[in-house]
Amino acid sequence: MSDAIPAAGGKLTRQQASDAVTGLGWRYLLGMLCTCVRAGSLRQAGELAGRLAGAHADAGDSLRLDIRDDRLFITLYSATTSATTREVELARQISAFVAAQRLAADPQVAAGPLRSAQVVEIAIDALDVAAIRPFWMAIMGYRDEALPAGPEDPLVDEFGQWPSIWFQQMDAPRTQRNRIHFDICVPHDEAQRRIAAALAAGGRLSYDAEAPAFWVLADPEGNEACITTWQGRDP
Repeated sequence: MSDAIPAAGGKLTRQQASDAVTGLGWRYLLGMLCTCVRAGSLRQAGELAGRLAGAHADAGDSLRLDIRDDRLFITLYSATTSATTREVELARQISAFVAAQRLAADPQVAAGPLRSAQVVEIAIDALDVAAIRPFWMAIMGYRDEALPAGPEDPLVDEFGQWPSIWFQQMDAPRTQRNRIHFDICVPHDEAQRRIAAALAAGGRLSYDAEAPAFWVLADPEGNEACITTWQGRDP
């Protein structure tokens, strides 16, 4: 596989996407670029969001801004499972814009000491995915991630506020362990710290054969969650 950077708008490999934005103060997660700016106050965060929205009005649904207290969380979404040069260029422009305001795009420092950027998904194990999928779409008010949609495709919140839901095919009934778990996608170099914290808090490592794509951890009663990264997923 060539490491050449694609032309404008071209799809990047996960490695290329991560490498391209790390030096810009962004982190690559699965299909999105994330950063955070500590603006100083709620008002200043709101003003920064307004200026960014005005400067990048043509970004459409690719750009999402979330104000929390004195912080502005910025996410760039891609319609692909990776990212394209378009999102990387937007990240470059936004970082430069933020720097011109004498602020910094930095998900680790701005988000706080406990975590960097992350995305949470809900995974549901099922024997008949097609049968249960409509229920979860209806009760959550979600939509298909893509059309036409198959049973393997996630359900998503139209406005990106809540975790997406995906379904994992089971081959036999399972009654002695949970069938709904959280996937916490973190930057690739954040995974080991997060795993160590979970183990120190009384958890245990259940499965790591497919690391660094994901690790399965369990709490003291056996309830499971996965730490995932973008690594280990390309051919």
